[in-house]
Amino acid sequence: MALDKATIQKLAVHLDEAEMQCKEVIKITDDHPDMDWDDAYAVQDALRAIKTSRGVRITGLKMGLTSHAKMKQMGVVDPVRGFLTDYGVLADGGECDTSTLIHPKVEAEIAFVTKKPLKGPGCHIGAVLAATDFVLPGLEIIDSRYKDFKFDLKSVVADNTSAARYVVGGSARSALGIDLKNLGVVMEKNGEVVATAAGSAVLGHPAQSVAMLANMLGARGEEIPAGTLILTGGVTEAVAVGKGDNITVRYQHLGSLSLRFV
Repeated sequence: MALDKATIQKLAVHLDEAEMQCKEVIKITDDHPDMDWDDAYAVQDALRAIKTSRGVRITGLKMGLTSHAKMKQMGVVDPVRGFLTDYGVLADGGECDTSTLIHPKVEAEIAFVTKKPLKGPGCHIGAVLAATDFVLPGLEIIDSRYKDFKFDLKSVVADNTSAARYVVGGSARSALGIDLKNLGVVMEKNGEVVATAAGSAVLGHPAQSVAMLANMLGARGEEIPAGTLILTGGVTEAVAVGKGDNITVRYQHLGSLSLRFV
């Protein structure tokens, strides 16, 4: 690690204030170019501790950068991970207050909920499917706190991978008997199709995202507990949204969900 504990705590407070006050900041690696991956996750851990210390409840985990092509482009071998919060939960068919966000974008995702713990190393798709209680549609609203949505990956890891709001809805189904790899997804913005994708957009199979999360946590001596909600990463590209927009996403076998931006 390149950063000391005091600097890590200072950066976590800085990013938390940026989110809570809805203000843009410059990516933190501008001032700390030597920051490494351990530092980035240490800032995220400190950010999580700040939030839970004031009563925020952690409601799930999330993965990002789950496209093989994107990982190769960015020069990394693993996706990035973050956490979900109780204040980030929105209702299917409900509203998202854009005044609380800086520059929101939406991604359609396939969500998993576990019924058994998962721990790496060596976690694989088969273990994930056996430990999954059900899958269901998800929509993540990401909102980087960095000015003009410009950042590097270490900065975005520290910023909890741009986590902001999320929706789960549609129909909960067993992961067994559904071809999650080829499951089709269509996103509409204001009644027009803006993105289409299949489950294979996420690491070839969305369960692979959960397996990689278990292995990443296992390297830290941690596990995915039973009953955990996991957003596996965007099957569609991120689509910018603003006040007045309506988003509907339809998922093969899993129904649909929607959200209005006000």
